Amino acid sequence: MTCDQPIRALPPESPVGGSIGRVVVAGGSGAVGSLFAERLQESGNDVVIVDRTIPGPTHRATRFVRGDISDPGAEVADVVHTADAVFLCVPEPAALVAIGRLVGTLRRDALIVDTLSVKSTVVPTLRAVTTIARDLEALSLNPMFAPALGFAGHPVASVVVRDGRRGRALHDLIEQWGARVVPVTADQHDRVSAASQALTHAAVIAFGAALAELSIDIADLDRIAPPPHRALLSLLARIASGAPAVYWDVQAANPYAPAARRALSRGVSQLAGVVEDGTCEEFGDLLDRLGGFFGPLRGSYRERSAQALRAMTTDVTKEIIT
Repeated sequence: MTCDQPIRALPPESPVGGSIGRVVVAGGSGAVGSLFAERLQESGNDVVIVDRTIPGPTHRATRFVRGDISDPGAEVADVVHTADAVFLCVPEPAALVAIGRLVGTLRRDALIVDTLSVKSTVVPTLRAVTTIARDLEALSLNPMFAPALGFAGHPVASVVVRDGRRGRALHDLIEQWGARVVPVTADQHDRVSAASQALTHAAVIAFGAALAELSIDIADLDRIAPPPHRALLSLLARIASGAPAVYWDVQAANPYAPAARRALSRGVSQLAGVVEDGTCEEFGDLLDRLGGFFGPLRGSYRERSAQALRAMTTDVTKEIIT
């Protein structure tokens, strides 16, 4: 299979039960690293965490090695050398340096995996090392959800840089955990992520900035806001309470994010132009064009919205009664 091409069908060969073996999770004390480390451990793999931060007391990994995967000392190099797979759940600068430095340490047939949110830089770097280490497998994954939500019911984007049995076993495991593996190329990933993540976060953050400018008391909003507004407030609260570095990476690192933000700005301007200088008929035409974007999925998305808003209304009612 050509490198960095979408998967049409996964070949049947894979280790029995989808197990991988010994897995090193660099950054395994962080949110994404912990998610993978714990699920891999539960699936029968021997997990070793490499991190500069000691995992929390509830972490179930069998072994922890304090160290920096981008500047590996003797102990880190030793666990990497015996690993069947190495996960790089670390920021992009550390991941890019680590990939180059680990080539001579990894086993020839090992699997190397990154979990970065942008693929335009890391995938070419992985492709370059697989041309040197020709038996090395490489996957570039991105769980398209907050780690606290878990795998079940959510997509995991996967760029196959070098196919192999360990990578296929990992795909099998991810689907056993209830997630959907979505094959993409690096460019597809970044284009779609700019729309699905960068644009979404930008819209919610811009909504919050506008709301703050209007100087409306949150207590008044909480009493009177309809369900769609409550949904946006909930999203804003989630982002505002999250780790800034995560949302910064989505906005600053994706090469297609600036175009997404500019499109958002033009969309607001288009709305303002129609309402302030147009007619109700022109406004209706705008909504018709937007509805046409969904194609045959329009009805299912409309129903999802209704279900989510009904659930939100039910939750608010329970809070009031309680």
